[in-house]
Amino acid sequence: MTWPDSIQEIIDEFQEIEDQFERLEVLMDFADEVDELPVDEWSDSNLVRGCQSVAHIEVNFRENLVWIRAAADAKMVQGLQGILSIAVNGNSPETVMQLTPNFAEEAGILVSLTP
Repeated sequence: MTWPDSIQEIIDEFQEIEDQFERLEVLMDFADEVDELPVDEWSDSNLVRGCQSVAHIEVNFRENLVWIRAAADAKMVQGLQGILSIAVNGNSPETVMQLTPNFAEEAGILVSLTP
């Protein structure tokens, strides 16, 4: 699949990293990329069910484009949310619906999540 430039840059960055712990550090650095959802706005309606950590994502539409705000109690999960926000923010709903999580496998991010 041909990925949007923003996702391809993430794939390329992770593919260059051989050390698993360095991958985890880079993943956690992506936590700074997410538009953080304040704790006082966490609710049952934006809770990510099935996540090992407490994680929340809010999806909004502005001018027919998708924008997310998210937060989690674990930096690694918030890093994944940061990558998700890079992938979807500012894109049309149609573009977002065409994205698959396969880019995480291609980037080697999933390898980082298993010891």
